[in-house]
Amino acid sequence: MYSNLIKMYTRTILKSIEEWLQSKEIIILYGARQVGKTTLLEKIVSKIDNSIIYNCELPHVAEILENKNMNQIKLLLENYSLVVFDEAQVIKNIGQVLKLIYDDKSISTKLIVTGSSSFKLANKIIEPLTGRNITFKLFPLSLKEIQSKHNWLWFKENLEQLLIYGSYPEIVDLKTSHKRLKLMQLASDYLYQDVLSYQNLRNPNLLRKLLKALALQVGSQVSYNELANLLKVNVKTIEKYIDLLEKSFVIYALPSFSKNIRSEIKKSKKFFFYDLGIRNAILNNFSNLENRNDIGMLWENFCINEIIKNDVYAFINSEFYFWRTYDGAEIDLIKTNQGKIVAYEFKWNANKRYRFPKSFLETYKVEKTIKISPNNLEALL
Repeated sequence: MYSNLIKMYTRTILKSIEEWLQSKEIIILYGARQVGKTTLLEKIVSKIDNSIIYNCELPHVAEILENKNMNQIKLLLENYSLVVFDEAQVIKNIGQVLKLIYDDKSISTKLIVTGSSSFKLANKIIEPLTGRNITFKLFPLSLKEIQSKHNWLWFKENLEQLLIYGSYPEIVDLKTSHKRLKLMQLASDYLYQDVLSYQNLRNPNLLRKLLKALALQVGSQVSYNELANLLKVNVKTIEKYIDLLEKSFVIYALPSFSKNIRSEIKKSKKFFFYDLGIRNAILNNFSNLENRNDIGMLWENFCINEIIKNDVYAFINSEFYFWRTYDGAEIDLIKTNQGKIVAYEFKWNANKRYRFPKSFLETYKVEKTIKISPNNLEALL
């Protein structure tokens, strides 16, 4: 049932991936577990004769690849014009394996490789495949992708659902009771499986506590020292766990924007979740918006997610920051691209007045300022 639901949505990067199918470069598709990578690739494979998907989590597939026995690897690939290695992050030294295949001139098979965590975790792929790959990233459903199935009225009626239950492909169209059950399962299985498999991290309890602390501080400046004191571990442990959570597409950081003003905060970070359903599952809080005191941070996280998705899918290499001064002046999101600055403010209450700080506007050449509320949701498309 879930697989059929996912197929109803047109993924934005599908066309871009298909455009690279005729090139020699290995296509790498990153994205969290259950975000729809396999379903997207099934759609691609269904259009191509002599193509196959191998699940690298199956022991017999992993064994062949990890042994680097080229004769056996060639048997895996022969007679196929396209081969997908799904969840390839589980393969030891996967970068070296893929380099061997790429450099073997007797192999003409096109390769696509997916990973639910960044291969950078152990330098598994970057160095061996330099100049040999093209990388894509898949997020939970964007508003544009949801629009491929639903009309604008649906957004108006279901915005609260997106803020509470997120936009995982398997979640969006489920009944509310099923959404909660699926998210609680997803938040446990998906969050810990990849993270704890690296560097022998054997403390899931610490990971849960850290995630809960970060979930409570969405949109706020995070102090690693305070987190270390709260969880009674050293700062380096906090830094390592947060780094793994970022590279496994659970959370991402916005650094502070600072160049000119003396009073600007320069080294802080704010953390956000790639999916709000996961964030709310961590807190076990699926309350309606009218009963929540975190609606502002949910709306901010939601809007930033959509802006980032749009730029990544359009191959726009923007950089994202927040801005704040020690006296409390702040801007939710600063986007920079080729020297151009766009400043965003996100207000759940459309009637709440806000003026972009004069000190920022006078110091920086700002191309555009944008305030986004539910009244102009279309600004996120």
